[in-house]
Amino acid sequence: MAVPMEKLGLSREEVKMRDEVERITKHPVHSTLRDPLVIGDKTLHDVSEDINRIHEGKAGIGWWIAFSIASSLLATGIIAGYLTVTIGIGTWGLNRTVGWAFDITNFVFWIGIGHAGTFISAILYLFNQKWRTAINRSAEAMTLMAVMCAGVFPIIHMGRPWLFYWFLPYPNTRGSLWVNFRSPLLWDFFAISTYFTISLVFWYMGLLPDIATARDRATIWWRKKLYTILSLGWNGSNRTWSRYETVYGILAALATPLVLSVHSIVSFDFATSLVPGWHSTIFPPYFVAGAVFSGFAMVMTLMILVRKVMNLESYITIDHFEKMCKVTLLTGSIVGLAYITELFIGFYGGNPNEIFMVINRVMGPYAWAYWIMFSCNALVPQLFWFRRLRRSIPLIFVLTIFINIGMWFERFVIIMVSLHRDYLPSSWTFYVPTYVEFGLLIGSFGLFFTAFLVFIRSFPLIAASEIKGVLKYAKH
Repeated sequence: MAVPMEKLGLSREEVKMRDEVERITKHPVHSTLRDPLVIGDKTLHDVSEDINRIHEGKAGIGWWIAFSIASSLLATGIIAGYLTVTIGIGTWGLNRTVGWAFDITNFVFWIGIGHAGTFISAILYLFNQKWRTAINRSAEAMTLMAVMCAGVFPIIHMGRPWLFYWFLPYPNTRGSLWVNFRSPLLWDFFAISTYFTISLVFWYMGLLPDIATARDRATIWWRKKLYTILSLGWNGSNRTWSRYETVYGILAALATPLVLSVHSIVSFDFATSLVPGWHSTIFPPYFVAGAVFSGFAMVMTLMILVRKVMNLESYITIDHFEKMCKVTLLTGSIVGLAYITELFIGFYGGNPNEIFMVINRVMGPYAWAYWIMFSCNALVPQLFWFRRLRRSIPLIFVLTIFINIGMWFERFVIIMVSLHRDYLPSSWTFYVPTYVEFGLLIGSFGLFFTAFLVFIRSFPLIAASEIKGVLKYAKH
């Protein structure tokens, strides 16, 4: 029998407040100001189960199909690489005028793809952006794989890749031989190695809490042994967490400048020359914006696939994609402004060689490549002004693919179209890529997706420890 309110000493307003508190406690509601980062009223146990089941259980048929396709692409690249090394770079379509083409185009493209991982993890962490928690782990892994793909091309471009250690400024017994610090090839080596090292350490540090969880859950002996070694004795104590957060913050602060410096150094490969179309002071910020732009597009492409195949809709929500679309809109607008600025400065400077280069890009024999670049990178992102389009997963997937196609053509236009018509008309030529170059391009995508699929089956795809920290975000 119900107890009268008067005997409980509660007024009618107090009873209403008590009932409202009980209702909210049993059925949490969302804030009207912020959207939740995890939907579905997940518990801490649910988070551990949903994320760890991906790498603990047997691989599904979808994973094996994807792995078979990626491995086939990688095998194609290995064959093309073998032909390049054994026969020489004469198997490529290079000529006396176009000395850089597909290989350096692919190098700059993959370095750009790798930028979004550090941006999402480091910069957004320092700015305390909670929405990064669901996507930072995959973005960091994407960075490592993209940098590996990029590092292959300068090495094989040397013609004698087995001598790549000559990049290193090591003491030697061959007289006064030393590396040429004025060489862009050397700048790229230091940029790639530094970026890869910091990104690898940053990714590994973020993995430690989840590796410890995988260690405690492992039932197969070799997995338990592997995770025990990799977890570095993690015990989850307050002291361990305190040291972890301190080191993670320091690494984030160290990694943040790399987003600006690495692709700026890559842009110096071109900007420090006197080649029309390359000699431009706008290249460093232009390249950095383009790198983040293409990197976020690739992150969204991967996350849409992973979200659907791995049933992670509760953790990678539409709001995550909307925020990434906004970043893509910003950086894409910067890239579009850079295109227009290049056209304006080319005519405003009055240099006949620069004027000819602008006309040749826009109206020359490779104008189709320029307009693919401009349409995909400057016009397509403008669709993200509309909220309905930012929240349409199929449309986002299609647009991100177009963006990455456009960003590859951007590097192709900058490199090849700027070279194929030099100062002397007698040196003008056309460049036609060979099947070996197409094989290397295909193989780089095979390496990227193969490594990503192995990562999915080896480590937690999402940072479960960070997801648990934002589980009640925007709920009361």
